[in-house]
Amino acid sequence: MSCSQSGEDAILWPVSTYPQPLPLAARTVGFLGPRGTFGEECLRSTVDEDGREFIPFASHEDTIEAVSTGEVDCAIVAIENSIEGSVPVTVDALAQVANVQIVREVRHPIRHSLLARPGVTLDQITKVVSHPHANAQCRAWLRRNLPGREVEAANSTASAVERVAKSSEPWAAIGNGLAATIYGCEVVEADIEDHKDNETRFVFLARQRERQDWFEPYKTSVVCEIIKDQPGALLLILQEFTFRYINLTKIESRPSKRRLGDYIFLIDIEGKVTDAPVADALRCLSCKLPRLAVLGSYPVGKLPRAASR
Repeated sequence: MSCSQSGEDAILWPVSTYPQPLPLAARTVGFLGPRGTFGEECLRSTVDEDGREFIPFASHEDTIEAVSTGEVDCAIVAIENSIEGSVPVTVDALAQVANVQIVREVRHPIRHSLLARPGVTLDQITKVVSHPHANAQCRAWLRRNLPGREVEAANSTASAVERVAKSSEPWAAIGNGLAATIYGCEVVEADIEDHKDNETRFVFLARQRERQDWFEPYKTSVVCEIIKDQPGALLLILQEFTFRYINLTKIESRPSKRRLGDYIFLIDIEGKVTDAPVADALRCLSCKLPRLAVLGSYPVGKLPRAASR
């Protein structure tokens, strides 16, 4: 299959100006705060702090916006969990922000602990506070060990630990050892996640696409918008990859945020945007679709070298 136009103008192609791959070149790195989140834990186990400033933000949206506006050089956000699936707020924000690219991904093991103020025991706990994803990842453990206790949502696991540490009530939070140390809590129970192979995929974001000269497997993430909901609309997208034997590692539909029943497709494929088959497929898709955006082309994630337990 061929196209009569290059499609270059139809694809959002940020151009890299960094002399070396991010986040190595970044001086300021944002993460979901406050201090002690799993995002910070992953960041510190992946990137050396020497010469850099790690800056917490109140929400995923604020973290991504900080990259978009240039407040930070790059940022790390959670995008997918092995138990709960995609993190909708991250996926939706990336689909709408045009000048932010995924430049790296990291798979980070998630080890949840039940944390409380010193002296609070398991049978005394009346409420558990944490991020909704953390609560969901420990749902079976909570049902077995704290039946009937109220479970309350927080903006992050760290904000939950901070709140519990400041409260005079016998509450507990689901968080990590880093948060326990920062806010002066103790581990009541360790490793309470329902699945012991629980891990989260984090991505580093920047305003420019980095050089693609790493000798590693690559992944490319794209957003595809169809003209209208009709039979074969998704096939028009998938056949471009099938014809070129390009493997898809993930496909997900998300609301377009415009009207009910209107969706976009987020697709992860194997390979770099500079690979001939991938470049050809994207070029042809840009001829077919009203919008095609490249969210990033980056090395496939690996477990960090010093993953915390």
